[in-house]
Parts: sequence; C-alpha cells; structure tokens
Amino acid sequence: MKKGLALIAAASALAVSAPAYAQDGDGTFTGPWVAGLVGYDNSRAGSDVDDDTRDDDFHDGISDVAYGVGVGYDFDMGGLVVGVEGEWMESEANTRYDRNSDVGLGIANLSTGRDLYAGVRVGARVGENAMVYAKGGYTNGRYNVLAYDNVTDTRTNVNLDGWRVGAGVEVGITKNAFVKAEYRYSNYTNGEIEAPSGATTPDFDVDVDRHQGVVGVGLRF
Repeated sequence: MKKGLALIAAASALAVSAPAYAQDGDGTFTGPWVAGLVGYDNSRAGSDVDDDTRDDDFHDGISDVAYGVGVGYDFDMGGLVVGVEGEWMESEANTRYDRNSDVGLGIANLSTGRDLYAGVRVGARVGENAMVYAKGGYTNGRYNVLAYDNVTDTRTNVNLDGWRVGAGVEVGITKNAFVKAEYRYSNYTNGEIEAPSGATTPDFDVDVDRHQGVVGVGLRF
C-alpha cells in the first residue's frame, strides 16, 4: 500500500511539474481509445479487519489472472493530458476450497466476479510518444459466494462499492496503437448481498483491499 501511494504521488508530481514538451499539443494523446487488459489481481481483508481464519494461506487473500477491456477519451493540452476512462474486468481468483475436506460448521467458496471502474486520469508527456499518469475514481466489485453444509448449496453475490487510485505509463508504438502498464489499488467500503432471486440486503460497511498490476494494448481513433 505504501509503495503504491508513493508511486501515485510521484506520478502526480510529475504531471504537475514536468516541462511541456509539446506546448501546442500535436494530438498524440487526443481522442477516444480502447484497450485490452491483462494482469495480476489480489483481493484481501483490509487493515481494519481482524482476519483470524483457520486457513493461514487466506491471510494473503485470493490471487489470479485478471483480464478485460478499457475505454476512454483523452484531451492532449500540450505537456498535460487529461482524460476520462472506464473498465470491465474479470478475474480467476478464488479460494479453491475442497468440499470433500473437513467442513466443520460449513465452508464457503469465494470467487471473484466482474470488476467495474469509472474515473479520470492526468498525465505528463515524456518526449513525443510517451506519458506517465495518475488515475482515480469509483469502482464496484462483485464476489460470488458458494456456501454448503454437505446438504444444500447456497449461491449469492456480494457487490462492493469503493474507490480506486493508480499510476502508470503509456507509450505510443504507431500513430494509433499504444501499450501501457499500470498499478492500481482499490478499497471497498460498503456492500450488499444479492440473492439468486434478485433481492438485496441493506448496505453494510466493509474493508476490502484490492491490488492489481496490468498491461494493455490499445488503439486510439
């Protein structure tokens, strides 16, 4: 978490203080874009949670590959680039419990569902075809829960709302194509449980941390 915030602070400072390499703006980072994304995804209990589980491995959360698509629109104003963006991601992270093992009072398998994000980013151009940027906005994550007691399977969704910050670098490889890499940290602060019938519980407070490192390949139009 501290390393992530340090990276974000550094990118933000550069976005404000970097020299304007192209004061008139040549449009390199202007216009709509779409990108395919893939990377590492980790969800774990936040710092306010006493995660005293019997499974020591669960203290490290659940991790696996994540993949999805991002879209956005940037405004190249010379040395500074300002944009809006959104994402739909999926993740393979889950607890991988074995229902044939000792279930005690009952166990639940937790898998990561879709991950939505909408926010803004601010970047500083570095040379003619690259920029570093910081980002932030709203995120909503879904976690799928399968609970069982050796008799009945119960499936529910847990939808969590929170905020996300991140930082990255984007490099143009042709006039329209680019690659990028970024780190993002999300914190979910409230949630609701959604039953198979569609009925939902009242919102409740949570503290869930999410760390992601992704790379992307995209096209600007």
